[in-house]
Amino acid sequence: MSKELRKQQALEYHSKGRPGKIEVVPTKEAKTQRDLSLAYSPGVAEPCKEIQRDVEAVYKYTAKGNLVAVISNGTAVLGLGDIGPEAGKPVMEGKGVLFKVFADIDVFDIEINEKDPEKFVQIVKSLEPTFGGINLEDIKAPECFYIEKVLKESMQIPVMHDDQHGTAIITSAALINALELQAKKIDNVHFVVNGAGAAAMACVQLYEALGAKSHHFILFDKEGVLYNGRPGLDEVKQRFATTPKKELTLAEAMQGADVFIGLSAADTVTREMIKSMAKKPVVFALANPDPEITWEAATASRKDIIIATGRSDYPNQVNNVLGFPYIFRGALDVRATQINEAMKMAAVKALADLAKTPVPDIVTLAYGEKNMVFGPHYIIPKPLDPRLISTISPAVAKAAMESGVAKHTIEDWEKYKIELDGRLGNDNQLFRVIGSKARQDPRRVVFAEADNVKILKAAQIVLDENIAYPILLGEEKKIAKIARENGIDLEGIPVIDPRSEEWDKTRHEYAALYFKKRQRRGINSYEASKIMKDRIRFACMMVNTGDADAVIGGLTRNYPETVRPALEIVGTEKGVKKIAGMYIIVTKRGPLFLADTTVNFNPTSEELADITLMVAKEVRNFGIVPRVALLSYSNFGSSNTAEAILVRKARELLKERSPDLIADGEMQGILAFNKDILKENYPFSELADTDVNILIFPNLSAGNIAYNLLQELGGFDTIGPVLLGLAKPVHVLQLGSSVRSIVNMVLIAVADAQQKCPERKPDADKEQRWWKKSKKVNELM
Repeated sequence: MSKELRKQQALEYHSKGRPGKIEVVPTKEAKTQRDLSLAYSPGVAEPCKEIQRDVEAVYKYTAKGNLVAVISNGTAVLGLGDIGPEAGKPVMEGKGVLFKVFADIDVFDIEINEKDPEKFVQIVKSLEPTFGGINLEDIKAPECFYIEKVLKESMQIPVMHDDQHGTAIITSAALINALELQAKKIDNVHFVVNGAGAAAMACVQLYEALGAKSHHFILFDKEGVLYNGRPGLDEVKQRFATTPKKELTLAEAMQGADVFIGLSAADTVTREMIKSMAKKPVVFALANPDPEITWEAATASRKDIIIATGRSDYPNQVNNVLGFPYIFRGALDVRATQINEAMKMAAVKALADLAKTPVPDIVTLAYGEKNMVFGPHYIIPKPLDPRLISTISPAVAKAAMESGVAKHTIEDWEKYKIELDGRLGNDNQLFRVIGSKARQDPRRVVFAEADNVKILKAAQIVLDENIAYPILLGEEKKIAKIARENGIDLEGIPVIDPRSEEWDKTRHEYAALYFKKRQRRGINSYEASKIMKDRIRFACMMVNTGDADAVIGGLTRNYPETVRPALEIVGTEKGVKKIAGMYIIVTKRGPLFLADTTVNFNPTSEELADITLMVAKEVRNFGIVPRVALLSYSNFGSSNTAEAILVRKARELLKERSPDLIADGEMQGILAFNKDILKENYPFSELADTDVNILIFPNLSAGNIAYNLLQELGGFDTIGPVLLGLAKPVHVLQLGSSVRSIVNMVLIAVADAQQKCPERKPDADKEQRWWKKSKKVNELM
């Protein structure tokens, strides 16, 4: 992807619809005159008076307790430097998104036009009544050290400069585990640190707190080694400026070193430097996006190395999102007056310990590994591990209480952990997980209707993000024109026109295969050849023959027109009598899987049971435990109409075929989500103490109506319909799907292809010919 196109996509993302990435959403009803009278005057006066009597009541009556300020003056934004507070605002909004997504913490981003540290401190101090915590961000050194120090001393709410402490906390956890695996004690190891900025100095101080000796460190910055007596060093740097050698080079310092910490720039470390280190070295090459030495180069240099980088495409990723959301979550929940060393150390130990516990299936699914266990390639938890919030936040909260900085106590820790999981929805990382899994093993996805701007944008995105290898079907000149008019780069994407002469040979091969399949079902050889000009049938035949791995169709045609060719050509999985359609709705409480919403009009009890088992199988493939509600207007025998009996019998069949499946019904929709009503009236139900994630509807009408209402009124992200039961992945887009929905459907298709065909063997020669032909489309642009 070109730099210009990356720029265009980024600008579109931030500008489309409501500009920016955040908005304020009321948490109380504000619809009637009574609501407004309670929200504002005169009703609002009552909590004001309560807070005046007891200032701590502000946590009871306002959002302060779950509100963090992300504050910056824009002097050290990413790798862009001093670009100013306005230019830094997109980053601060992004940090707010991470707080919300990973820890359900609300954020106001505040950009301050002030570089004077004293004035900056005074401005931030004045904001204390508003916020429960302060996250300082992208403030240049050395001012950031002073600002954080003074604010921590003068404010009674948690303050943390994540640029300093986030990296220190994450690398400390990784270091503990790496040294354990290398059988080295931290007080004996010798460190070389390349880069002596805010993050690096926070790292070495935290390593010292873990037991490292300051005289065992050699640090470098842009000007060279920090030697003993070097002028211009602050008090902390002086403590770690231990070497007397003014001209010491990085290569010389690396000789015999046990640990290398890189917080500098790409390609500053060579294979020879790695080879010169002590036995069983630990290397953290954390420059982003390109590390000081690549994973491949480091591991090729020696076999006894443990290496971590900041990249997600290699093991042992050091990512600050492993720390700051959960540290603030724990601090806020006990109303800590600060984030002290005890709390940071608790986060370190919790992270380190978590890496030694069995990894959930949803994490191994995300990273495409069968078994992820503590070892050289897994020294720190993955950012998508759903256990992070219920592991780190309680550890931080407990440390705050034990160190005397908590104003609120937690008595029931198990209940607290359940509440933490509930904040995010236990399974709400589904599409981040599927996306990560897709990138581990991208597949070839055919877009049957490529002469559409949404399809072309989606194809470019999935290729750029390494999700899939798109293949476009359609008229080359038309596709090239659409791409040219919309600034879409088709470089490396094959375009196939089944109607064109240059694809005659392939079309005739497919037609022969199609005729063989359908010759006794009313199709003659002439019709078979003619039918193969139809793009959806051509696409299905590509998948059937192994020339592609999945089909995406249906954006511009009726649903049956896509499903019928899939059944004719691809067919069903072994043992499947009827396929089914499933929608996925992503809600705050987790994903909901709805079926059947698109295929079977009035299923029998047996068919309803079959549909449920297919959905449950798909949900398990996502690493989620299926929990099924079979819906009706009747509750557990309250009606004996034919429809109620049908659903009741389907549940009985399910229990015969899959006794361990958590499923219950017949039941009304309200019982699927209101556990209080369910427990009070039907305490025997299997669903009384669990959250439902699969809704099975008694007929197509009910399922489709419910889905469309949820989509329009709920404002949820939706994906579908996902076709279940086909032998190979063919998925149908909803009419008018957005680019985002199309990309999400590709994620599902790739995951489906990985499951149905773990070992793919593409024809390299054929793919090379297709790619060469795709160059012609680029010439047309």
